[in-house]
Amino acid sequence: MSANVSLFNRGAVRPAECLEAGWNLIKSQYWLFLGITAVGILVGSVGPMAILLGPMMCGIYLCLLARMRGQAVSFELLFKGFDYFGQSLIATLIQVVPVMIVLVPFYLVFFFMFMGNVNRPRSRRGPPPNLADFYPLFILMGVMVLVAIVLGALVGALFIFTYPLIVEKRLAGLDAVKLSFRAAMGNLGGVLGLILLNMLIGFVGLLLCYVGALLVLPVHYASWAVAYRQVFPLEGYQSQK
Repeated sequence: MSANVSLFNRGAVRPAECLEAGWNLIKSQYWLFLGITAVGILVGSVGPMAILLGPMMCGIYLCLLARMRGQAVSFELLFKGFDYFGQSLIATLIQVVPVMIVLVPFYLVFFFMFMGNVNRPRSRRGPPPNLADFYPLFILMGVMVLVAIVLGALVGALFIFTYPLIVEKRLAGLDAVKLSFRAAMGNLGGVLGLILLNMLIGFVGLLLCYVGALLVLPVHYASWAVAYRQVFPLEGYQSQK
């Protein structure tokens, strides 16, 4: 990784501006980007261990970055993300495996606690299971959900620039992850602010019978493409290591 590639702007991410600029970026081709995003997420979710997620994320960012450069965007460009299959897979596994290591013990504990309550010996004429017996499970599930949300937000923040770095800077997966970590830490307030803003908008979308959550997805990714460009401008910028 060259010294020039490793340069980036610090304190550059402005969440509200990213959302507004993201919408302005795609609004004239909104339905095209909705289709690109929906298909990318659908295809990326079908493979085991998220092996197709990386190429699809690369494809989505290829489309967004091309739009930023004023180039024509077509649906076929999404599948150009498979040109980066190997490096994007490495980056995805680095992101997914630690999260699984943390969450799997929670799921195992929940499973065994649940089975222990279900299989507890009871008299045939005895009373039905007491709801209070399941309170510890409900509490554990709440903790698991909270941990998953917090962990997902923190991990997502650190990895947020990985895929655009792979497609634009042609970085290896590990190098893209390391540079994304450094850039995210250098812009942590803005990155977390944009994550929370997008989560809020997504939650409002979920309240609209889930349809709204799908409709805002193109804006979600467009806002991150804008944040990436704020941190890694094309030219004529002041950067710091």
